[in-house]
Amino acid sequence: MNERTKKQVTKANFLLHGGDYNPDQWLDCPDILAEDLTLMKLANTNTYSIGIFAWSALEPEEDSYTFEWMDKIIEDIHQNGGNIILATPSGARPAWMSEKYPEVLRVNENRQKQLQGARHNHCFSSKVYREKTQKMNRKLAERYGDHPALIMWHISNEYGGECHCDLCQEAFREWLKKEYNADLKALNDAWWGPFWSHTFTSWSQIQSPSPIGENAVHGLNLDWHRFVTDQTIDFYENEIVPMRELTPEIPITTNFMADTTDLIPFQSLDYSKFAKHVDVISWDAYPAWHNDWESTAELASKVAFIDDLYRSLKQQPFILMESTPSGVNWHPVNKAKRPGMHLLSSMQMLAHGSDSIMYFQWRKSRGSSEKFHGAVVDHDKSPENRVFKDVSDVGAVLKKLDNVVGSTRSAEVAFLYDWESNWALDHAQGFGLETKQYPQTIQKQYRSFWERDIPVDVITKEQDFSVYKLLVVPMLYLMSKETINRLKSFVSNGGILISGYMTGLVDEHDLAYLGGWPEQLQEIFGMKPLETDTLYPTDKNEIQYKGKNYLLNEYATIMEVKDATVIGTYQEDFYAHTPAITKHAYGKGEAYYIGGRLEHSFYEDFYEGIIEELNLKPKLFIQHDKGVSVQTRETEEEDVTFVMNFSEKEQKISLTETVNDHLNGTSLSGEVTLEPYGFKVLSKKIK
Repeated sequence: MNERTKKQVTKANFLLHGGDYNPDQWLDCPDILAEDLTLMKLANTNTYSIGIFAWSALEPEEDSYTFEWMDKIIEDIHQNGGNIILATPSGARPAWMSEKYPEVLRVNENRQKQLQGARHNHCFSSKVYREKTQKMNRKLAERYGDHPALIMWHISNEYGGECHCDLCQEAFREWLKKEYNADLKALNDAWWGPFWSHTFTSWSQIQSPSPIGENAVHGLNLDWHRFVTDQTIDFYENEIVPMRELTPEIPITTNFMADTTDLIPFQSLDYSKFAKHVDVISWDAYPAWHNDWESTAELASKVAFIDDLYRSLKQQPFILMESTPSGVNWHPVNKAKRPGMHLLSSMQMLAHGSDSIMYFQWRKSRGSSEKFHGAVVDHDKSPENRVFKDVSDVGAVLKKLDNVVGSTRSAEVAFLYDWESNWALDHAQGFGLETKQYPQTIQKQYRSFWERDIPVDVITKEQDFSVYKLLVVPMLYLMSKETINRLKSFVSNGGILISGYMTGLVDEHDLAYLGGWPEQLQEIFGMKPLETDTLYPTDKNEIQYKGKNYLLNEYATIMEVKDATVIGTYQEDFYAHTPAITKHAYGKGEAYYIGGRLEHSFYEDFYEGIIEELNLKPKLFIQHDKGVSVQTRETEEEDVTFVMNFSEKEQKISLTETVNDHLNGTSLSGEVTLEPYGFKVLSKKIK
């Protein structure tokens, strides 16, 4: 996005600060509920998500409703100066419903019917569950839609999972009929049916993938992933009918996630599709700060990548719906945030486009699985608690940053990320089964721009390429002819495209391109990949680029060069001294192909050259060492720049111009010291 515009994504003209509040757990403790109102003020919080898992408290028996407690909670928060994000409770249904209507329960991929319990254990195809959720949501919209405290609808919670029941099997078949125009031959062709005699002669023969049945037909697997996304969206659309009808002015969201093991985008649903159906993107961020396998800066770069992806999905600010003020209860090691990290990590969210800092949860549960999950209010109930004070400090800072609400970030660089390609690559029975790592590969290259403070959008294949100078497309394994044509047009019209190994090997049905690499890709890059070599960890090779050797690991592409210029060569193995990196002028633009996976220092040096060539610059140039990140949000009047020290040591930064310290109103210039986990917020008026 390259325009300095403001897009306010909630009814609030201030940064939201608060979190998931579960008063339904404390209805027998009026002293606790009264205490919460006092603590909310002390914590400098202003917004609370309520009702997320409150179905049994709202409808303890079928058609018997008890909204009075919620009436009081909402009104008390309103009178206390707070705002409400009201959730629908469909993420966890009451036991009476499972007992009376067993069709609402999911069936897993082994065809086992699940029992009542946990969360998200419901069938998205169930007519009963759709009727029940919509009925509940209508009552919520009718009762609270006009309440002045309501600023947003929060639909369900962290949609995910899949159901393999008979209802979902039939829904899948109907979905396939639409996708293939009721042409069974077209489906068999797309799924390469003759392989292992897997040609279907009737739609009724088709079943979802299962470890006790079919799971090696890649076209089937890919279409099942697509169906699960579409069926989840369809269920969500059913949920929001009353909200769209009765409260069209209230924005709607549902909270997206990240896969937390390696902090990559959530893989089970295609959020590029889901984003079109929500008014605001919100997501739940739980990075494992202070871990022992990566530096703080490396982890911060991963967080930034996901922020930029979710912001770019709608090219507007997003909402941080959940985070923790300290530790969680489900990481392998649940380490507390060190002093300063909560405030620093909150500033990073704002810097990359969030209009909120929200938590799970407001008050720690007393029992069950989340009683030790991080919260604003601990079991000690004390406002003197270190974590409570950290939250209060964040709130105090947010009050000074309300001018960034709705502001944008402009970028001339985009990385392309694609959920479908990752699904297909994960199912590909080849290469290195543990080393494909598509999201991680993109994140590692993204880091080269993050370290140089160059703003980046992370876009999907449907979005506009033409607004960027540089488009980086690593490992786009699945590539339709439409995507190829769009890339061709981008380069032809003057764009710089960077791609490489394992790109463009299959079409949208996960069928390999015959004749080798598609001709149009060969035209763009001026070369042709011939073979992909997969390396063991002990294999050693290097690529020489601009007179320097860089360590190669895991993948190498052996290629035939047509009219591209060779700018890097392999140094070892049977393909020693053959092309490894190429550059090709095509139309008004250029295309680079990087044939192997390389150490980080290569990407630092390579992208430094690209950045200089394209004259890419941060909004505010600040000299600093590694570990410091500089990110800017552009308001209509000024640039607000966050300078953040993601390291455990004191850092010196050098300002090349005089700017305003946004938090205290003083002028800054020259050398400035950042404490470990320290930050500055700088502002500069637009001339």
